Amino acid sequence: MTIRNILIHPDPRLKKTVAPVADVTDDVRRLADDMLETMYDAPGIGLAAPQVAVMTRLLVMDCAKEDAATPEPMVLINPSVIWSSDELSVYDEGCLSIPDQYAEVERPTSVKVSWTGLDGKIVQETFDGLWSTCVQHEIDHLDGKLFIDYLKPLRRQMITRKMQKLKREMARD
Repeated sequence: MTIRNILIHPDPRLKKTVAPVADVTDDVRRLADDMLETMYDAPGIGLAAPQVAVMTRLLVMDCAKEDAATPEPMVLINPSVIWSSDELSVYDEGCLSIPDQYAEVERPTSVKVSWTGLDGKIVQETFDGLWSTCVQHEIDHLDGKLFIDYLKPLRRQMITRKMQKLKREMARD
């Protein structure tokens, strides 16, 4: 497994809608393993393929984050929300592509998602709580949307400027 570089906003690849995965191949399985390794190393609870510069509809997540919790890694290929609750919840979201920046985002409390598993079979599951927020956040990445896109323009611009400064500092190092 390889830890991959995570793209930092602003990067035009993070704003693109990505193509579906055609077939579950060994390359796709290897990508999923790399992404899980990268996500755990970061550390984070979710990662979408565009964040590691792979323009395909694949995401990984694991919201079992308590110290004693057993990891529950999930790989979702071509995921789509097929139902969402009317009830909304607010979570303080962050993103591995927007390090050290957090903001409250309102999303449906529960969502039912359909996706293809690594075995090529279609799976459906209803997510609640942090899992629901995470899967919606990562699916947004596949559609070229970042959590800061839910914020007021001034706040979004402020965070974008901080990320531009961070990228300049990283380039100098």
